[in-house]
Amino acid sequence: MSLPAPQMDHSEQSSPEYVRLSLAAAMTLDLAPGIFYRGARLGCINLLLTYPGGCKANCSFCGLARDNRVRRGDPRYEKFIRVAWRAWPLDEVLQRCATAPDWVERVCISMITHRRSVADTIDICAQVRQRTGLPVSVLIAPTLTNREDLEAMRRAGADRVGVAIDAGTPELFEQLRGKPVKGPHQWGRYWQVFDDAVGVFGRGMAGVHLIYGLGERERDIIGKIDRARRLGGCTHLFCFFPERFSRLADRPQPPASGYRRVQMARWLIDNDLTRAEHMTFDQQGRVLEFGVSAEVYEQALASGRPFMTSGCAGASGEVACNRPYGNEKPGPDLRNYPFMPEPEDIELIRSQICQY
Repeated sequence: MSLPAPQMDHSEQSSPEYVRLSLAAAMTLDLAPGIFYRGARLGCINLLLTYPGGCKANCSFCGLARDNRVRRGDPRYEKFIRVAWRAWPLDEVLQRCATAPDWVERVCISMITHRRSVADTIDICAQVRQRTGLPVSVLIAPTLTNREDLEAMRRAGADRVGVAIDAGTPELFEQLRGKPVKGPHQWGRYWQVFDDAVGVFGRGMAGVHLIYGLGERERDIIGKIDRARRLGGCTHLFCFFPERFSRLADRPQPPASGYRRVQMARWLIDNDLTRAEHMTFDQQGRVLEFGVSAEVYEQALASGRPFMTSGCAGASGEVACNRPYGNEKPGPDLRNYPFMPEPEDIELIRSQICQY
């Protein structure tokens, strides 16, 4: 079946004059219609750099992968984290951010692997700080970024950074992001840049992005959560969702049960209540014990906080980058709760976390 004629949009506009906005951000800034399921509120305006040539990487799970270039020009192929990201003039976006609702507490600039992205990120970061006063995070492209670049981003006003390592083992990283898919990324480089980021921005101000469900065991990804914490950072956790037209488009989303256990482990580790070495696992690498008392475990589960979106905090101290429904379609099967789970949510989570 042939595709319909491409629709015109801003896809050929270029940063720094243009940036892409997530659908949630566009809705929050009154640039797109829509309502949030269960009244969720987005706390962070997510900006994505954009260039006519697109991203030069080719990650298997990403809707922006280089192999999708032949399909560009049709907005249906421009999906990233489940939804289309339309390009908007930066000037208009910053005007809207300056008068955004008071629950918006942060802006995040996401780089792509493109030769211009470092300089443009520094430029945009300075503009966001000067024109909106909001704190700025940068999701960096480690393949292109060095310590001096990180220092320049900090001088421009960024106070936090994220490093999207994504895969839970070096073997999966190489398979999904490296030479086998003709990608430029290297596992060791990503961890080195993360270590540099902690040195530049300070302990607790750098986060590793990890995606559960790419083929790793629970034990594997928990080990990397622990590694990030020992290096002085934290983890922003995602559950795999198959991006349309990506190499992994036909891979099913993993069951919630394993993700719940990994969420619990992340929360306990990042709050310095346990370490991976104190946990026990079965032969399939699934968590059996979290290395904490029954009382600590129950308090954590009953609070619902381990199962909320993990990301950069805002001025309130709560997570601002709560990415509503970036891991799943709005509905009963939420993986990252963008709000405090309610009692019926806790009961569902309680049943899920015990399923093996």
